[in-house]
Amino acid sequence: QVQLVESGGGLVQAGGSLLLSCAVSGSINTIKASGWYRQAPGKERELVAALSPGSSFYADSVKGRFTISRGSVGNMLYLQMNSLKPEDTAMYYCAACTDCGDTPYWIARYDSWGQGIQVTVSS
Repeated sequence: QVQLVESGGGLVQAGGSLLLSCAVSGSINTIKASGWYRQAPGKERELVAALSPGSSFYADSVKGRFTISRGSVGNMLYLQMNSLKPEDTAMYYCAACTDCGDTPYWIARYDSWGQGIQVTVSS
């Protein structure tokens, strides 16, 4: 079992920055990949960024603006968001994949989720 708790969301003006943090606890050694999803009202949930040992993934919409990273002991996951746009407004979720199998981690089914945190970017 993996538990995930997000923090750091809020309201920011367009062009601003936010740092999302995710505290990871439980069976950390079972995590094969971890990432950040977001879901805006009326839209499907999308993978924003993800990490797997030696590899990272970013959605085209955030490349060059967002950076995903992990704490030194693996119990924190971060998403640094710069040059924020109103279209980045969404609920952001921290997620972990413990049983990705042979599926590439950027399309695998993530099985552990945080409760989500709101990010609102005003124009």
